[in-house]
Amino acid sequence: MDSNKKEKRYKRIFDQIEGLIKDNSWMEASMATIAAVLHQKMDYFFWTGFYLLRDGELIVGPYQGPLACIKLQKDTGVCWAGINQNRTLIVPDVQQFPGHIACDSRSQSEMVVPLKNLNDEIIGVLDVDSKDLNSFDEVDARWLERILSLTNKGTQ
Repeated sequence: MDSNKKEKRYKRIFDQIEGLIKDNSWMEASMATIAAVLHQKMDYFFWTGFYLLRDGELIVGPYQGPLACIKLQKDTGVCWAGINQNRTLIVPDVQQFPGHIACDSRSQSEMVVPLKNLNDEIIGVLDVDSKDLNSFDEVDARWLERILSLTNKGTQ
C-alpha cells in the first residue's frame, strides 16, 4: 500500500477508534477495540494484539488472529526488545531478528509499539505481525503510536 493511501486509511481508523473508546475508562476494553478495528481494516495485519506486563512477565492480552503464545520468554523476541529499548521497533524480516519468538511460523515481519500508562511507564506492547516481508514502515509507526495514546485518556 502506498504511503498516501496508508495515511488516509490510518486517519479514518484513528477517528473511528477515537469515537469508539472516547467515553471508556477500561483500558482492556479499549485494547480489544483497537485490536479488532486494526485487524479488520489493515489487510496486511496477520496478527494484531497486545502483550501486557504482569508481575515481570509478558502475557497475551486482547488480540485478533491465529492463536498466540500465552507468555513470552523474558528478554527474548521483538516484544521484549521494544520494552527493554523503550521504543517502537519495525522488523522487516523476523528470521533475521536474534531471539525471535515464532508463535506462528507464517509471520514474516513484525512491529511492536510500547504501551504506556499515564505515568509514562511501559505496561505492555501492541504487537502486529504480517505474513509478508517488509510490511511495516514509519507511517505505521507514527499512526500506531498515536492510536495507542488514546488508551491513556482517563485510565491508569
